[in-house]
Amino acid sequence: MLQNAMPALLLLALMVGLAFALKWARRRLPGIAGHSGPALHVLSSLSLGPQQRVVTVQVGDGAERICLVLGVAAGSVTALHQMPLPAELPAVPGDPSAPASGFAARLSQLMKAPNAPR
Repeated sequence: MLQNAMPALLLLALMVGLAFALKWARRRLPGIAGHSGPALHVLSSLSLGPQQRVVTVQVGDGAERICLVLGVAAGSVTALHQMPLPAELPAVPGDPSAPASGFAARLSQLMKAPNAPR
């Protein structure tokens, strides 16, 4: 009985050892299981319902990157819009180093000098 089970047990041990060796190689060796497609970055996500979302995704890097607006439902993903992204993001108009104006500036001025005439 044992002589009939021995080849099956050896084959099982060989297969388990091969699975562990492949798992080790996948983590250790670069390029074997690397992501070969374009780079993907989720920019934003908005929930529309329990199983519906609108997701904006950046695909690619550098000058070839584009933005996809996707509709994601329980059983499907639909491309709603596609647009190229600029190489450099535009500067934000509100420079944080510039002096503030309006209510925020007046409030900070009053907070600094509470005994000043109003």
